[in-house]
Amino acid sequence: MTADTSTVDAAALAARIDHTLLDPFADEAAVLRACRDAAAWGCASVCVHPRWVATAATSLGSVATRVCTVVGFPHGANTVSTKVFETRDAIDAGADEVDMVITLSAIIRADVAAMEREISAVVDAADRRVVKVILETGDLDRVQIVAGCEATNRAGAHFVKTSTGFLGAGAQRDHVRLMREVAAPHVGVKASGGIRDRAAALAMIDAGAQRLGLSKTALVLGHEPT
Repeated sequence: MTADTSTVDAAALAARIDHTLLDPFADEAAVLRACRDAAAWGCASVCVHPRWVATAATSLGSVATRVCTVVGFPHGANTVSTKVFETRDAIDAGADEVDMVITLSAIIRADVAAMEREISAVVDAADRRVVKVILETGDLDRVQIVAGCEATNRAGAHFVKTSTGFLGAGAQRDHVRLMREVAAPHVGVKASGGIRDRAAALAMIDAGAQRLGLSKTALVLGHEPT
């Protein structure tokens, strides 16, 4: 089922956005600016590298905008125990949400059992925080995307996500639509990678995305970048 985007105003759109700063060269000033912008615009979260979680948590304080970080990023090649440690460390530092990159070799094999074990381990480590599972759909076929969604359904994660934005073609409408069809009703879909304007953002929502990962948030929302 697709969403009606005809009445999505800037505030409603912002509430779906994880304002993302994953530039490895970003410094503290950039992180604080991203937090300030995300809070002012009413974004769902600000997504930063684990190094900056504590800084973001302190900056945002008690505002509604949450702190999101990444685990196994960007290639998913860490061991499961490493991803579990990363998750616990991020939660201890103040993360509210964790976007994990699945082991890409497992999804290429469409190995639902292996993916389910890995996702479950991270979900347990997150201790009831939101977990999103990154599949890199731009490099996958239909069978592999379906397998990733099925593993996410079974393992207790909260979202299935298209891409890191560092590999492949990024978010594509057909992939988002397929993910929404296969993902369980309790599992959201996050589109991320290559969404650079309002039209593209609304197209992803229309295809079934409940959350968007954006670094070009100011352009999408029509704000002047700070």
